[in-house]
Amino acid sequence: MRHRQEVVVGKSNRTIEKKNSVWAVIFRTTKEHKALSGGLFCATIGAILTTLLPPLVLARIIDGITREQGLSAMLILSYFGFLACTGLLEATREALLTVFGQKMTHALRSSLMEKFTNLTTEGITRQEPGVLVSRFIGDVDTVENLFTSGIVSMVADSCKIISILVVIRYRNPGLALLLVLLLPGIFAFTRYVQKNTLAAEISNRKAVARASGHVPETLHNIRTVHCLGKERYMKERYDGYITDSYRALEKTNFYDSVYSPVILILNAVVVAMIMMLSASGNSKVLMFFGMSAGTAVAVMNYISQIFAPVESLGMEIQTIQTAMAGIHRINEFFEMEEIGEIEERAPNSGENIERKVPLLEFDHVTFGYDEHIVLKDMTFRVEEGEQVTLSGRTGAGKSTIFKLLLGLYSPEAGEVLVSGIPATKVPPSEKRKWFGYVEQSYHMVPGTVAEQITLYDESVSREQVKRAARLAGLDSEIETLEEGYDTRCVPELFSQGQWQLLSIARAIVAEPKILLLDEITANLDAETEHQVMQALKRASEKRTVVAISHRVSGEMGRVINI
Repeated sequence: MRHRQEVVVGKSNRTIEKKNSVWAVIFRTTKEHKALSGGLFCATIGAILTTLLPPLVLARIIDGITREQGLSAMLILSYFGFLACTGLLEATREALLTVFGQKMTHALRSSLMEKFTNLTTEGITRQEPGVLVSRFIGDVDTVENLFTSGIVSMVADSCKIISILVVIRYRNPGLALLLVLLLPGIFAFTRYVQKNTLAAEISNRKAVARASGHVPETLHNIRTVHCLGKERYMKERYDGYITDSYRALEKTNFYDSVYSPVILILNAVVVAMIMMLSASGNSKVLMFFGMSAGTAVAVMNYISQIFAPVESLGMEIQTIQTAMAGIHRINEFFEMEEIGEIEERAPNSGENIERKVPLLEFDHVTFGYDEHIVLKDMTFRVEEGEQVTLSGRTGAGKSTIFKLLLGLYSPEAGEVLVSGIPATKVPPSEKRKWFGYVEQSYHMVPGTVAEQITLYDESVSREQVKRAARLAGLDSEIETLEEGYDTRCVPELFSQGQWQLLSIARAIVAEPKILLLDEITANLDAETEHQVMQALKRASEKRTVVAISHRVSGEMGRVINI
């Protein structure tokens, strides 16, 4: 039975909040903009109510004419006044919807970026760039469309249908009964279209995400593609993604094109049936369907007002289902593990350990990228204070071992342990205290010389920066600069060897227990290499060192062949 160190470290200052979701962001934004939300609600309700009045006024006008009572100027003014109010309220609703949608988009993108900055390293490295970008752009845009031309309009249309049915109930009970019998069938048909459209939209968005990620992937590896003659293969993969997208779109367009004609035909059939029944002359039939000329005009108007929003519902289904697919993908992103949610157990040398464990351990580790296995059943240990060299051919997996030690990836099988703790469980805030990583090439960040070393870590003091620079053998060179450690860095400020010394200072400034060295002298001349090796000798004292080297002369300590 393996004994592991079980040490609970203090909780971070950041409070772990409940996971976000699209609906939580929407609810929060609605509360933050109460005036906007209230105005949108009032405009929507007002537009629904004023829509019911013009047909009733028109019925009274026509009935007055047929009864030879003459035209009423007040009724005519009321009719056009209600039409004007309806148009004004609907225009106000659309304007407020646009503003509300923009507020929602801003809040959603801000929440996504906050989530992104709190993701674990493994979560970020596992994300395909194209898929990630599509969530921030395409999926968020679909959520905005959900409000600007989707769910609010759908609710308004539903309320309008219910209100019209109530009015028709008192004007023509038979028609109301007929419509009530028809609505379940319309609803069932709508649900059928809805489900199939949603499935097609999800398939389309997945295909588009794969196609979006394929383009930068091809550009990034274009030299390899040309070298291996894989142009046709990459083209066929892209064509496959586009074909999948087209097939999904064809399904969506089919259901969208079928829905509207069915609703329009049903509208015409209902109007014809009502007119025939009201003119039948049968007293029993007329009890339910009889009506005056004015009521007939109002009823036909109301029937159009019922089927028009039902048709709109069909038009909005695609928008809503597209948005639901986007919401589904965004919520998947929100559900990814954050830094603060990692099990708060980290190695701590100050605690008592039941049994001494290796500082670093690969325990029957297997790992690969996609289908290509790089490491298979690898086992080795590195004790505290030991210096080892990883040696092997290019592509054998030496740099991959470093990524696994740093917890950037999880092994497919086996365990990667740091002082008995899985490497992926070491909190990111603690990693710099455990690992110092020196790469082959220096990666400059915007800022001063001091910021190159601290990487904007405010917990690192100026004294620590100077001590790290002294150990790296670069302090005298920095002191000769016009502004010393506060000098802004540009590529020509240091030589290649000096940049590598700065990289060593960056790695050791937080006084880590372990140094990881990735072939750091591969591109240096003999004199500069000697200078860098002397700096490494000073930096490696009282530390565990794991180095990658192809040359025997560069090896230190025990050699592990990969």
